[in-house]
Amino acid sequence: MSTRVTSALSLFLATAMISLLGATTGVTGSIIIAGNGPELPTIERLARVFEKGNPGNVVEIQWEQDSDPIELVKSGKAHLAVTGQTAQDLIAIPIAWDGIAVVVDSTNPVTEVTTQQVGDIFSGKVKRWSALGGPDTTIQLIDRPRFQHIRHSFEEALGIVGKIPKSVKVVRSDQRAISTVAGSLPAVTYASLGVALEAVKYGVNVKLLVIDRVEAAKETVKDGRYKLRRPVLLLSKQGPNPVAEAFARFALSKEGQDIIGEVFIPYKSLGTVEAT
Repeated sequence: MSTRVTSALSLFLATAMISLLGATTGVTGSIIIAGNGPELPTIERLARVFEKGNPGNVVEIQWEQDSDPIELVKSGKAHLAVTGQTAQDLIAIPIAWDGIAVVVDSTNPVTEVTTQQVGDIFSGKVKRWSALGGPDTTIQLIDRPRFQHIRHSFEEALGIVGKIPKSVKVVRSDQRAISTVAGSLPAVTYASLGVALEAVKYGVNVKLLVIDRVEAAKETVKDGRYKLRRPVLLLSKQGPNPVAEAFARFALSKEGQDIIGEVFIPYKSLGTVEAT
């Protein structure tokens, strides 16, 4: 199955499942949610508000940056995986969108690139900033761990799956990747747009590259002009799980989408637009 959210049938089944969920009154139990990306603070908030509104339910969160959330669900060690790709035999419920920002030091004179150039940078075809109108210095790539779905979405969007050089530096979190670039003119990384925008807002010395003449912003992700974006999905096994279903329903409710919208782009705000 394609890792993109392009299966109309999968999304129909997921949407149908959510629409059929009843009130959570009388449903009690516990679930484990697994992930490894920048969604942790948002999932934590969703979990606490969900628990408060549904007494008797407990949400445990397992968030390891080197873990594989999909495998944890398949093996039964977790009930929901927060990820950006679909998986065979698992139900995918989209709850949000996020852009993928390309981040450089604020002193780097390069401000705009094309999608093709981003792919050439991270595949190692373009090795010096001078090829892009910048200083004559070697580009230093900052990559992300292979299990993190931001890396998979980034590689797939650029058509460079498996082509990022294995010798490059790998940094686990978005925050650390961004701080690694700050103050280092040769460095470049990619990160969650929500996290990157927060870094710029609070004065971290980085900037986000304009891609194909489109700024990286929530608005351009929402209207589809900014092409480097990824879905945020809840993946679960097929079959009944009342608490997991109730949590997914809450994430898609107005209250849940408002919480998600503090960092990401709420899924419902894009209507029926699919991932590209």
